[in-house]
Amino acid sequence: MRKRVIIMGAGGRDFHNFNVLFKHNPNYEVVAFTATQIPGIENRVYPKELAGDLYPNGIPIFSEDRLSELIEEYKVDEVIFSYSDVSYNYVMQKASMILSLGADFKLLGIETMLESTKPVIAICAVRTGSGKSQTTRYVVRLLRGMGLKTVVVRHPMPYGDLLRQKIQRFEKMEDLDTYECTIEEREEYEPHLRQGAVVYAGVDYEEILKEAEKEADVIVWDGGNNDFPFYKPNLYITVVDPYRAGHEISYYPGEVNLILADIVVVNKVDTAPKEKIEEVVENIRKKNKKCKIVYAKSPIKAEKEEDIKNKRVLVVEDGPTVTHGEMPFGAGYLFAKERGAIIVDPREYAVGSIKEAYEKYSHLKEVLPALGYNKEQLRELEETIDRSDCEYVIIGTPVDLRRVIEIRKKVIRVFYEYEDYEERALEKLIESWVKERTK
Repeated sequence: MRKRVIIMGAGGRDFHNFNVLFKHNPNYEVVAFTATQIPGIENRVYPKELAGDLYPNGIPIFSEDRLSELIEEYKVDEVIFSYSDVSYNYVMQKASMILSLGADFKLLGIETMLESTKPVIAICAVRTGSGKSQTTRYVVRLLRGMGLKTVVVRHPMPYGDLLRQKIQRFEKMEDLDTYECTIEEREEYEPHLRQGAVVYAGVDYEEILKEAEKEADVIVWDGGNNDFPFYKPNLYITVVDPYRAGHEISYYPGEVNLILADIVVVNKVDTAPKEKIEEVVENIRKKNKKCKIVYAKSPIKAEKEEDIKNKRVLVVEDGPTVTHGEMPFGAGYLFAKERGAIIVDPREYAVGSIKEAYEKYSHLKEVLPALGYNKEQLRELEETIDRSDCEYVIIGTPVDLRRVIEIRKKVIRVFYEYEDYEERALEKLIESWVKERTK
């Protein structure tokens, strides 16, 4: 008899785990996916064209809120936890509930990594918002500067039509519109496109890998949240954040990235408290004695400089970082503070699902999360900004929000970049790795 399985997810790792281990396995029947973290991704069907011959009707996707009743309704044998950036306490609370209902609780590991015919550099993090994105862009620039055809494969964010999003290839800005990308997708893809890199993403990462291999000398895995890579890396880089010291050993599955890393980048050392940096380094050494440690800064760059001292400003930050990533601020807030601006409280102006986000994430106070997972939420974001009593909007997101919503106030866009704290530290390690690979 086939074991009946539910896969808990958030529209990414869950589909990959299914494709790799369950799609063609006659010993299991995946009766449902559940969805959380991302609004509006439930009440869909994983289509039969992606699910394979064992699933002629596809697989329903329900809200995780219904997990208890689904376990009983479908007489489930196993529940596979398949999403990221959650505390160990959170994971075990889910496990306890599932076990109490008579089902087994499972985590899947590195057996889900696919092997490539091309060298793979994976860049991951221990938490969302650690600085992985600017580190990835920096590594891609280094590789391309060495004359290597470098293709970026991004951790999935398929929040729309799953069949249409099976394999996505982005080469120019217009491709973002073609695939109707959300703000969250644009935040990851747009910076790569600006520096001339090709980006792949989607749903079926085995097929994506085959396409990427056709045009790459090196594949760079650009991780999402704090998940580990879908491809087996030849060089594993993990970014840690001293502003959240201790999270590198207490959030799932970020500690996996820490233990497996060849290089650990301790980011934000130019602004983080010294004792927090020391705590993070101590934890790295306890968990991974073989890795090399690199110290990095995250300088904030502004699109333009204007005098905003004593001016009322609304700060808009990267949504995932300041919501489930639990950071109370980002680049926009630090920029505004350094320049003596008066930061307005966005909570009194928030509407709809934006207002609900403040109720859900109580640590959020002085910044507006750039949430835009659907057209309605984009409209709510635009209205919230419109209602705010401010002269300037400081956009601290990797994407230029003016491409997707209308902002009728003065705008200053700021963003993080990567910079070695010790001269060329990461660059030298990358150069050494390339030389070893090309001997």
